[in-house]
Amino acid sequence: MKKKYSTLKNVKKIHMIGIGGVSMSGIAIMLKKAGYIVTGSDKKDGDMINILKDNNIPVYIGSHAELVKDADIVVYTSAINQHDPEFVRAKALNIPTFERAKFLGLLLKCYKTPICISGTHGKTTTTSMTAAIFIDANYDPNIQIGGKFKKLQNRNYRIGNSEFFILESCEYVDSFLNFPHHTATILNIDEDHLDYFSGIEEIKASFKKFILMLPKNGFLIINQDDINCMSVYDEIKDELKRNEIKVFTFSLSEPTATIYAKNISCNIKGFYSFDVIDPDTLEKHSFYLTVPGIHNVYDALAAITTAYAHGIKIYQMRKSLNEFCGAKRRFELKKDLGNNILVYDDYAHHPTEVKATLSAAKQKEHNRIIAIFQPHTYSRTKELLSDFSTSFSDADIVIITDIYAAREKDDGTISAQDLVDLLRKHKVNAIHISKFKDISNYVKENMKPNDIILTIGAGDITHLSDLL
Repeated sequence: MKKKYSTLKNVKKIHMIGIGGVSMSGIAIMLKKAGYIVTGSDKKDGDMINILKDNNIPVYIGSHAELVKDADIVVYTSAINQHDPEFVRAKALNIPTFERAKFLGLLLKCYKTPICISGTHGKTTTTSMTAAIFIDANYDPNIQIGGKFKKLQNRNYRIGNSEFFILESCEYVDSFLNFPHHTATILNIDEDHLDYFSGIEEIKASFKKFILMLPKNGFLIINQDDINCMSVYDEIKDELKRNEIKVFTFSLSEPTATIYAKNISCNIKGFYSFDVIDPDTLEKHSFYLTVPGIHNVYDALAAITTAYAHGIKIYQMRKSLNEFCGAKRRFELKKDLGNNILVYDDYAHHPTEVKATLSAAKQKEHNRIIAIFQPHTYSRTKELLSDFSTSFSDADIVIITDIYAAREKDDGTISAQDLVDLLRKHKVNAIHISKFKDISNYVKENMKPNDIILTIGAGDITHLSDLL
């Protein structure tokens, strides 16, 4: 697609700091395909760096101030240090700088129908499901997802030739408030990112702002079963009506919803099937998922409702969802160790997500579940410690690794052992093992035929399977 962006007037060269990030890399390739000169830098090499180089985008490892000298604008990831040499030089040279979310918002202004998929849990899977439906319906959408997806050739982006832009939109640091959108799909609202938000009321206020950004005649797709979603909706429904926002709801069972599931059942693999009644024809259509867990039924209903709002027929969606095999790191089968000992990997890092992942595992035919959890950030572990302590009841053995710091520093007020101690109080068979190699040895010594081994977390725990 040769789409020049009207919001980037007189811009020829763009330098991107932290170009290897999930979202940054996709933006870089979009810009390159649109005819801009794109360069970038990152702290380390990786899969996305190789993809960028394959697209003839020069990428430099490390920070080098001279890289920005002839850039018209500089885009940076929020993860960079404000003392980064490239960022400092760009400021000194008065080169316009844009944080990633704000810059992406500039690009979205150039599309007629941005569809933003948001919510505390399930964004990547729902965005992937929605993308699959739109692609198969020949809507030729532009796509950005927070994880790799097989249908996109194991990439996280797609460059289409239409006015549809399907975007995973996160509430952290109010990032999604930078995105102009025609459609807002709200999966759920839960307490998370408490290093930024003060609590659930501030999180609900952020989602309220996001919904009220909808333009006249925009679409709101929202989970009718989620109490916080409905609380936010009830507060603003009159304003939405004045703005002529069309509201579509989805539910696991409530017939008053636009799209709801009937005749829900689960097989021994943990895969769900359900029926949906077409609101227009009243015909019944059956769906069979091959991703486990009831939470994926909610994700599928959200994708169905979003696609239905945009004119795609229910019967057209069946093949897309029946063949959907999941996004990377969403209950992804990593290894078969023999004797039907299967290793799965999941990105879950919030208590609700961990509980849903283990519940999905329990529904699969198995002997025992060995869960290896890497807590993500000190703030989340500390603020949600009590919730985490009740999330592992479906596991037979729980191994807790050291906390993955991500953007934070250890202030000594929370540790992995604190979580282990609390889990034991809840009668969970939990232990703390720091090193991945030691975890691998423990699992190899203790695993039995037909066990499910689950690596869980948003950090580098995904690499543990390489040692098994």
